[in-house]
Amino acid sequence: MKRHDYFLPADRYAYDFNACSIAKGYAQIDTWQDASYFGTWANPETLTIVCYCEGDVSVTVAETPQEFIDEIHKIKAWNNENAKNGFKGIDTGWKENNPIEMKFRALGLGDLIH
Repeated sequence: MKRHDYFLPADRYAYDFNACSIAKGYAQIDTWQDASYFGTWANPETLTIVCYCEGDVSVTVAETPQEFIDEIHKIKAWNNENAKNGFKGIDTGWKENNPIEMKFRALGLGDLIH
């Protein structure tokens, strides 16, 4: 697993609508923490997870599909341990059976899509 951290002051919407948009293959990981200053996104094709918190950005790239799956499950577990029903699900967009959704399903993460 590779991780790169950097600081980029902005708000999470710069990621929602650009770097981590659905058009670029990302889905939002919905949690109780979501706010203008916090967000998490995952790309099942590149096995990348991006977390933005008040300008601090962490980009994690899994080396295998299993590492990616494990990391998604860690995000779910941490959020559920730290807030009741803290993990909301993976938001792949409104279009049913879109390519991003199908990739999450192929990885065995379909039960986390909402």
